[in-house]
Order: sequence, then C-alpha cells, then structure tokens
Amino acid sequence: MFPGGQPDLQQLLQQAQAMQEQLEAAQQELANARVEGSAGGGLVKVTATGTGDVIAININPAAVDPSDVDTLADLILAAVRDAQAKAADQQANAMGPVAGGLGAIGGGLPGLPPSGE
Repeated sequence: MFPGGQPDLQQLLQQAQAMQEQLEAAQQELANARVEGSAGGGLVKVTATGTGDVIAININPAAVDPSDVDTLADLILAAVRDAQAKAADQQANAMGPVAGGLGAIGGGLPGLPPSGE
C-alpha cells in the first residue's frame, strides 16, 4: 500500500502544517492585493482585491450621458468583469504552488493519487 513501508506520520503532519501556513499566507496576500479592470478605454475603472471583491469604481465624467445610461451600465459591468478576471488570474498564481504541494502529501495516502499523477 505504501511504497517502502509505512509513511512517517510525523513527516506527513509537518508537511500538512507547512502547506496550511503557505495557504494562509497566499490568502492574506490575495486579500491585500489590488487589481484594476477597465472598460471604454479607461472611462470606467474598477479596483478589486485579489480575491475579487470590488472596492472602488471610478467613472470619468465623459462616460456619463443622462440620455444613455445603458451604455454606462455596460461599461461598469465590463470593468467589473475585467477586474474579476484579473483577480482570478492572481488567485491561480498565488494558489498554484500550494495546490501543487497536495501531490507530495498524497503520495500514498488512501483516496489520494500518488505524486505526479
């Protein structure tokens, strides 16, 4: 079941603890990170955290046409989506190394594939 005999439980616990610390650090980094999405050539800008929470919306007065609020709404939505896409990329970059470490622990644990699979 385990290549080379029984797993070293202490070593597995240390690996799990290290991964937990890496995960917490990555989550904190994402919460502190800022990304900016924009639309309409910068007429609408949205600032979000690395976790995707929108924290600011800036609208250039040139984007405001009282007779065409639908266009402004579309620009805001596009900028929000742009910011969220950038936040998702940042999440993938921050969490990738942590998620990659799961294979190291799963090397012989029941229900988890061995490393490299």
